[in-house]
Amino acid sequence: MVIGRLRLGALMLLTMLVLAGCESLSTGAFRMPDIFGTSSDENVVKRKIPFPAEEYARLEKHGTAAIQGRLTYTTPQGETLVGADETISVAPATRYAAEAADVALSGRRIEPADPRAREYTHYAKTDSDGYFVVRGIPAGVFYVAGSVLLPGGESRSPIIIRQIEIGDGQTREVDLSR
Repeated sequence: MVIGRLRLGALMLLTMLVLAGCESLSTGAFRMPDIFGTSSDENVVKRKIPFPAEEYARLEKHGTAAIQGRLTYTTPQGETLVGADETISVAPATRYAAEAADVALSGRRIEPADPRAREYTHYAKTDSDGYFVVRGIPAGVFYVAGSVLLPGGESRSPIIIRQIEIGDGQTREVDLSR
């Protein structure tokens, strides 16, 4: 059951990283979209799973794979919005990330991730047409996530998450749309 949720969440996260033509960023100072939580708001869900240092220690931080895709969101009125100049995140599909993905997919925010988890997360900026590429990904299972700024600039689309599995040297296309 947990593995099924992990796969579903990771599939949703990884769908965001698709086509070339956008800036690729490796791990660093960028904050991951809502999947790991960034709000100090009182409605933030407290984490139940402590950071699993041993699980992360077994993971590679960098590799030879790439994920590419396009970020879009279709409003309830049927308008498709392009995720231009948005940050896409690619995080290893761990039980720690799965908890965050489950909370994000329920429309809530989770408390910020342990900084050690961010060391394993890769980021990319979408271009003006919503396309992105993330390079330097190690082989494994990942969540690809992002969201789109809604018209008016004061709110965001629900988080869009896909889970993917990728091997060394592979390039995977991810449709990050909702």
